[in-house]
Amino acid sequence: MSSPILAAALAAGLAMVIAPAARAQAPGPAQGQAQGQAQAPGPTLAAVKGRDLLICGTSTGAAGFSLPDSRGEYRGIDNDLCRAVAGATLGDPTKIRWVPLTTTARLTALQSGQIDVLIRTVTWTQGRDTANGLNFTAVSFFDGQGFLLRASLGLKSASELVGASICVVAGSTNELNLSDWARTNNIRYNPVVFEQNDEARRSYLAGRCDAYSTDASQLAGLRASFPNPAEHVILPEIISKEPHAPVVRHGDDQWFDIIRWTFFALLTAEELGITQANVDSFLGSQNPEIRRLLGLSGDHGPLMGLDRRWAYWAIKAAGNYGEIFERNLGMGSPIKLPRGLNDLWSRGGLMYAPPIR
Repeated sequence: MSSPILAAALAAGLAMVIAPAARAQAPGPAQGQAQGQAQAPGPTLAAVKGRDLLICGTSTGAAGFSLPDSRGEYRGIDNDLCRAVAGATLGDPTKIRWVPLTTTARLTALQSGQIDVLIRTVTWTQGRDTANGLNFTAVSFFDGQGFLLRASLGLKSASELVGASICVVAGSTNELNLSDWARTNNIRYNPVVFEQNDEARRSYLAGRCDAYSTDASQLAGLRASFPNPAEHVILPEIISKEPHAPVVRHGDDQWFDIIRWTFFALLTAEELGITQANVDSFLGSQNPEIRRLLGLSGDHGPLMGLDRRWAYWAIKAAGNYGEIFERNLGMGSPIKLPRGLNDLWSRGGLMYAPPIR
């Protein structure tokens, strides 16, 4: 007669053998179905929905990124990303209150709750990420700092800027990068520091400084806006890495996810050939990846407290990432900036979205 201990051991062993097989045979989530419970709105999403308005921190003026047009409408890649978030959260890209912020005021405005999200040519750095109570969501633009100067100076390299006066914006990574670059290369220069980009631009044009140093993409935008762009050149040197990313406050993981995955949805749409104009034609698609993106299957929106068609509304609001880049910075814009590092990974760039599944 077998002992109780032996019987228990045999039963446990049999359970270990049967359990994996049962799990393998058990029906899982439907194709494209996300696992987990639909989420209630967190503090930031609840506030946005409660006021039926997204408060978006933007620039006081950076061509191609954020600049009011002749009708006072903000235009630029940063503004379109805000519109995509408004689409994803509220279903309406016009439900935005723009808060233009200087370089020195932008992080404080987010920390204090004056804005819901900061999408404003903010460079992701370790110090900002860890010491300010902020989270950077995803790199929305890869940039680097350069130099703009008059062609009449005849300079071909930044190493020739010895003794030059250089306009730069206070409180920006550009100010620190310029100092680091000069120290590393033993180059003496005279900084001319301003509170806002527009002040620096006007001073450069007025001849108060020999060169202007900021992110190369912004220099291209500035140059394109000048009365005679050909009279100004951008030197070939790039002296820093400037990854721009939308920023949110610590402590609201749901809102962090919404901002990050809205951007990833715009990248995914570009990969799949889905545009602002043709997105409706994909609503009958049987492609599982497209169905998950557009909310035709799965609960990816509800998992963030959003409608199932959150990504559809984001794309409808602003288009895919390629469209946003092209109309604001690319060859279809006055700036005519190549995609470069900001192209999709499948075309040699660095833009790569994790899968929605």
